[in-house]
Amino acid sequence: MTTEHEAREEFARLEPASDFAASSDAFQRLWTPHRMAYINAGADANRGTGCPFCAAPDKSDEDGLIVHRGEHAFVLLNLFPYNSGHMLVCPYRHIGLYDQADPHETAEIAYLTQTAMRVLRTVSRCDGFNIGMNQGHVAGAGVEEHLHQHIVPRWTSDANFFPIIAKTKALPQLLGEVRSAIADAWPAA
Repeated sequence: MTTEHEAREEFARLEPASDFAASSDAFQRLWTPHRMAYINAGADANRGTGCPFCAAPDKSDEDGLIVHRGEHAFVLLNLFPYNSGHMLVCPYRHIGLYDQADPHETAEIAYLTQTAMRVLRTVSRCDGFNIGMNQGHVAGAGVEEHLHQHIVPRWTSDANFFPIIAKTKALPQLLGEVRSAIADAWPAA
């Protein structure tokens, strides 16, 4: 049996996490190996299919990270979220710009955005939102050829030093868990 003194000596010999997390490029690493499943699935799932937003509706809701399917548009989780619960509202039709959407699509995108906000307030008790569209490469669109609106939940406490100083984002929930909670809370049509 280990004595208290021996345990303290063993603990003193352990390398502090701050030593092995440091690197010469001034970035700290927050190790989240569970994210590799999503990174690998994202790269493999969309390889050869072209547009990930055209491919998502052909998958199961779980595999496509879809939380709701409407008539003209659908809602899915962002595969690489800024915060837990970061959703995208996309028309089914493959269009790149908001002014190319027809009145039915724009109405449903607006309705689904409002519903997503209500669901996120219920599920995650967020304090606010960032909502917007990046249209065109110059505007920061990651998938510029398919219109999508971001809905990013925000909390008073989420503006910590990680993204600003450490260039690291901490996500406390797995995408599958978030998708299930949001889909389960989505109101029936």
